[in-house]
Amino acid sequence: MIICGIEIKGSEAIIAVATLDQQALSHVALNTKKITLDDDDEAANVKAFAAQVRAFVTDNGIERIAIKKRSKKGEFAGGPTTFKIEGVFQLLEGCEVTLLSPQTINAQSKKHDFALPATLNKYQHEAYKAACSALMKK
Repeated sequence: MIICGIEIKGSEAIIAVATLDQQALSHVALNTKKITLDDDDEAANVKAFAAQVRAFVTDNGIERIAIKKRSKKGEFAGGPTTFKIEGVFQLLEGCEVTLLSPQTINAQSKKHDFALPATLNKYQHEAYKAACSALMKK
């Protein structure tokens, strides 16, 4: 099964794709590492972002998406743009979307000791951990 882990930061959806074969996790290296939503006040930009996301999911045969949850309030709350981005992913047809709390991701990471492959950029680590957590949870 191919799963896409996503960490949303600012106006970017940071992407890392993982797969599980006989209990062995592996990173699927893709050219697309992030998708950016430019000026979310313009409906045309949000629609273009949604089209990019749909094309990415379809082109790469992604069946499941795991998104690292952001806080809705408090000091580390996600901004309004991050929730728009999350909504775009949740509206995808034919793709199961799961929200994982940072605590769940950290607990799964400790339990299964996810090795971070060299093929990942440093900024993709949290997205990869989200993907691995979702794969190991199911």
